[in-house]
Amino acid sequence: MTINDWPAERRPRERLIREGAGALSDAELLAVFLRIGVPGQDAVQLGQHMMHHFGSLQRLFGASLPEFSAIHGLGPAKFAQLQAVMELARRAMLEEIRSGETLASPRAVKDYLRLSFSGKSFESFHVLFLDVKNRLIDSKELFRGTLTHTSVYPREVVKEALACNAASVMLAHNHPSGTPDPSESDLRLTRALVQALALVDIRILDHFVVAGHQVHSFAEHGQM
Repeated sequence: MTINDWPAERRPRERLIREGAGALSDAELLAVFLRIGVPGQDAVQLGQHMMHHFGSLQRLFGASLPEFSAIHGLGPAKFAQLQAVMELARRAMLEEIRSGETLASPRAVKDYLRLSFSGKSFESFHVLFLDVKNRLIDSKELFRGTLTHTSVYPREVVKEALACNAASVMLAHNHPSGTPDPSESDLRLTRALVQALALVDIRILDHFVVAGHQVHSFAEHGQM
């Protein structure tokens, strides 16, 4: 039996339209994305298999193409579609943050950062540039790889901040395979950047460390 043989009130797509996306399970949402299943599995069953295989949406979204394609019925086309959906979600959230009067909601920033770093298996360092009214000017990835006090160059951060005419910045980087707790190197780096940006009268409002769904705020923990 395929999903088309199900009663209309049980079909994921029809339920989504009628009840909203929040009413669907993870597997049902994946079924809407997949559209069709594979021999022996309808789209919902394939979605359930994906969730069982990866263990969480976070791991699914972070899967590489070979890891994603290891499941029968998935390949480059679906992988590209999933990456496109995630990027559209990132851009929509960035638009929402940028259109706000101020970055007054730490939750909105954390949600954006969770999405921005989702799926990254490498360390990445981002800077959010703000104007004098704390409105977002731009968000950029400035460095990637193994981030240490010596691999993130304060002069590059200063140069980008001046180019954006930023009055303040927020820093963010990820711990792909660890906890969000900052290391001693993270603390030294933050102090160095605070000093470098202070020379050109630019403040650092916060530094976030992202590890999966967890986000550590330096400002909230008195570490600025």
